[in-house]
Amino acid sequence: MKRLTAIIYQGDSKRWLVAFNPETGTTSQGRTVEQALANLKEATELFLEEQQLPEWSAAFLTTFEVAHA
Repeated sequence: MKRLTAIIYQGDSKRWLVAFNPETGTTSQGRTVEQALANLKEATELFLEEQQLPEWSAAFLTTFEVAHA
């Protein structure tokens, strides 16, 4: 088992949540957090059947500030 990162945010239509895994680049969606996460897990597992996860793939989350107009 490998623990990966899920970033979940509201999609453009605001009716779907987007789930993104930065270690693999896989993305999925769902109407609830649970559904989006389950769909991301499935997409990531399918991806990993074909691709190896790089050793350096540990992601971390941080924040930064930008100036806005």
